Amino acid sequence: MAKDDLHKKTDGDLKKELRDRQKALQQFRFGSAGSRTRNVKEGHNLRRDIARLFTELNARHRVGGTK
Repeated sequence: MAKDDLHKKTDGDLKKELRDRQKALQQFRFGSAGSRTRNVKEGHNLRRDIARLFTELNARHRVGGTK
C-alpha cells in the first residue's frame, strides 16, 4: 500500500480498508495458531498497513479536512 494511494482515498474508503486489514490480521493469527503458517511476513505486512491507515486517518482528523 503506497502513501500516494492513501492520499487519494476518502475517509470512508480508508475506514473500510482498515476494517478489512484488521479482519485479515485476525484470521492470520487464528489460522497460524492451529497449523503452520504459510507466509510468516504476512502478519508483519498487515500490521504495517494498519499503522499506515491509522496514521493517514489521524493526520486528516488533526487537520480537520476530509476528502
